[in-house]
Amino acid sequence: MTRRVVITGMGARTPIGNSVKETWKGLLEGRSGIGGITIFDAASFPTKIAGEVKSTDFKKWQSRGARFSQLGRNSLFALEATEEAAADAGLDSKKKDPRLGVYFGAGDAGFDFPIYAKLMTGSMDEQSVDVKKYFSSSVKTLSAQGLLEQEPFQVLNHIADVFGALGPSSNCLTACAASSQAIGEAGEIIRRGDADIMISGGSHSMIHPLGVAGFNLLTALSTRNDAPKKASRPFDKNRDGFVLSEGAGVVVLEELEHAKKRGATLYAELAGYGGSADAFRMTDPHSQGRGAIKAMRLALMHAKIDPSKIDYIN
Repeated sequence: MTRRVVITGMGARTPIGNSVKETWKGLLEGRSGIGGITIFDAASFPTKIAGEVKSTDFKKWQSRGARFSQLGRNSLFALEATEEAAADAGLDSKKKDPRLGVYFGAGDAGFDFPIYAKLMTGSMDEQSVDVKKYFSSSVKTLSAQGLLEQEPFQVLNHIADVFGALGPSSNCLTACAASSQAIGEAGEIIRRGDADIMISGGSHSMIHPLGVAGFNLLTALSTRNDAPKKASRPFDKNRDGFVLSEGAGVVVLEELEHAKKRGATLYAELAGYGGSADAFRMTDPHSQGRGAIKAMRLALMHAKIDPSKIDYIN
């Protein structure tokens, strides 16, 4: 018997809302979450705008002890969105569950740019670098401890620990495809019977000097600083780049019969999934879209759905 996968919980932290409900409301109202950068002083950067998550209170997580006190924004967004999704799905976070797993797409950590620059400069003149020489205990965004705590794979550990997930656990670092791929792979884990419930999705926060500088050097970011709400325009012939943003989106995936037995809300079914690679270049897809075509064909094949039955493509 084929195991079917459904979505039973959702959580989000985005530039237009600190919950799924708020985000959906913002989308329906056509609101933009793009504005001037406030996380750091971006006055000297060509790009001075981004999509920041507003009105977040991280104190409850940071007060859980030293392990949580230095977490980066992407880890904190992940925990907040997972908390919302778990509550929505009716999961008991106090229970350790060997049939609950995590498959996540987590971005990079935050950086204290001046300190990072000192480290890089120092490493050019020394055979080995004493990390502690450059980082004091007062540096919260990047320290010898912070480097470990903010490593993307640590997001998994925090989610698994806080929400009692003892099942399969893995991280997905495939750039823009990471969250979608994580959800697809999480569904496959349930289908093959290795878990009944999976927490999946992704989080990212790259609004720091190193991230903005890197994309500016690639001339990839919009410099429409005078009109931030109109800067993100992917299908406009006058588009001048993308807008860096941050946040998290999490879903709880569950085996259908398992969800029915506990009376969970059934939002949707994950009917099919396909993954592929262009085996082409680092920065752009194959001109014929061969990777995307293969992935879509695989998803349709696994879902046993004819292309004519598709209502929406994202």
